Amino acid sequence: MNSFLFGTYPYIAITVMVLGSILRYERDPFTWKSSSSQLLRRRQFVIGSVLFHVGVLVILGGHLVGLLTPIAVFDALGIGHGAKQVLAMAAGGIAGLMALAGGAILLHRRLTDPRIRANSTLADTGILALLMLQLLLGLGTIFVSAGHLDGHEMVKFMDWAQAVAYFGPDPAAHLADVAWIFKAHILLGLTIFLLFPFTRLVHMLSAPLRYLWRPGYQIVRSKRGARQGVGLSPLPRDLAAREALARRVAAQDLARQRPESLPRTAE
Repeated sequence: MNSFLFGTYPYIAITVMVLGSILRYERDPFTWKSSSSQLLRRRQFVIGSVLFHVGVLVILGGHLVGLLTPIAVFDALGIGHGAKQVLAMAAGGIAGLMALAGGAILLHRRLTDPRIRANSTLADTGILALLMLQLLLGLGTIFVSAGHLDGHEMVKFMDWAQAVAYFGPDPAAHLADVAWIFKAHILLGLTIFLLFPFTRLVHMLSAPLRYLWRPGYQIVRSKRGARQGVGLSPLPRDLAAREALARRVAAQDLARQRPESLPRTAE
């Protein structure tokens, strides 16, 4: 079971995430959005969204750099395993608390506000709840890591992640004897990868970088085709005059749409 969960399941989750995201973008591009609830209620949204997104981005960046950078690079830079672990615990703890606080605010809005709840799907609420559970597990690993600050345990996770990413032999062997909370944290993270294409998380892949260099736009209203003598002109007070104006406007519209309907004059 250990071999399947940490040796085979990672490739299943990553494959579904990549291929599923491509298929969704090609087949249902209009569902590729964040589905923000800011328009429904702005209160609490800004602070919750900022805390959550900043915390999650820091955590993702730290995981990618910390797990996928070859150990030889850290050795060459003179960064010891113990120092790397303490840095990961400190930075990850602060970012995790930020994301947890922001996520709690967003989840509270989604569950307690009737308008937001009515416009939310099971996937919207479910993926946010899973992310909150993942944050709690990640913060829980800090207390376990504090019991061995030599960094030896963290090297196991680096070896496992790099064996998966670089197709090394038997990745699961590196996690055979680690604490259960680390295994739960990894398995839930892989499950979130698996669910990624079917949730709003896909908007993470659509950072609006093109806005930085796109040309400016200016909206211009053309007067071409505008009707003369009507619009902002005051309507006549007399009912007969209003009816005559309405007939004249209708005739102008008909002439513009169907010129052949105009009476022909004798040549």
